[in-house]
Amino acid sequence: MQNLRSEKEIMQAWNPADKPLVSVICITFNHEHYIEKTIQGFLIQETDFPFEIIIHDDASTDKTSEIVREYATNKYPKIIRPIFQNENQYSQGKKPRSIVEPQCKGKYIAVCEGDDFWTDKKKLQIQVDFLEANQDYVISGHDAFIIDEDGNHIKDSKLPNRYKRDYSSEELIMDEAWILTLSWVYRNLINNYAPERNMVKNGDNFFISIIGHYGKSKYHPEIKPACYRVHSGGVWSKLSDKDKRDSKINTWFWMYRYYTRIGEEKYAMHFWFKYLANVVTRAPSSVLLKELLIRWLPLKKLYSFTKRILAKINLKKLDLLIFWCMLVINLIAVRSSVIRLVDY
Repeated sequence: MQNLRSEKEIMQAWNPADKPLVSVICITFNHEHYIEKTIQGFLIQETDFPFEIIIHDDASTDKTSEIVREYATNKYPKIIRPIFQNENQYSQGKKPRSIVEPQCKGKYIAVCEGDDFWTDKKKLQIQVDFLEANQDYVISGHDAFIIDEDGNHIKDSKLPNRYKRDYSSEELIMDEAWILTLSWVYRNLINNYAPERNMVKNGDNFFISIIGHYGKSKYHPEIKPACYRVHSGGVWSKLSDKDKRDSKINTWFWMYRYYTRIGEEKYAMHFWFKYLANVVTRAPSSVLLKELLIRWLPLKKLYSFTKRILAKINLKKLDLLIFWCMLVINLIAVRSSVIRLVDY
């Protein structure tokens, strides 16, 4: 990546009369140590079609904006379009992607945030060629390796092997797919940004579900893995496993609300079940038992009713205790079954 081509050299394979076929979206905030490598990963791309690079800097307080401005203004002004915010939009509940997506001119959109980078110079060409030739596919992706903030190698592959495959439209909609965000190239089809997406921390699963209505996904094993960086400033990577789980539960709730609003009852109920099932697995058994008895069954009436029934069949207090113990055991068993179902 050291010897980058000039803007003229990059564009010489393009038809100057054509508008960008691909819009590359890069969201960045306080990435001064990483953003240059990200930009270079864009500029090494060798394509026979025009592409544009839109870099959204969300009011960084470090030197990120200076680095972006140097590339956009002085080196690649015809390729890079920067957006510099004076106030941080994310902290105000506005997702930067909702700001950038409407400005994309390309037929396709590629995504890579300012702390990750691409390594394969043919990446865009391979993915676009496939989508152009296969209209029943709407998005494609590939793998990535993982490094830490100092560049130390952590893992060869971010994607588990079971996710390295194509997905059907239904699998995408039902949130049964995992396509790495930094690998996305997808058709620019979404005109309305669902307001429910602003209610979640990580909207990637939400987006994949929405775009799944337009087609299938392709996995490209032939593309060299990109680089996913784990660091203390990462919005998602810095979260604990518990916080990530809570974030997913929140996402499923808002996906339920979204599909309810647009009248897709099948998918609304699917995500409502996922939400409820995961809430159940997070709650202590004692809390669940209390809620079931108080909210679903009038406790005093149930106790009196049980006592009368047992009295009629001449059972003692010990039997009553056994009855209640069995009830508790069965409720815990139901909860355990739900946990196994969710894990599956």
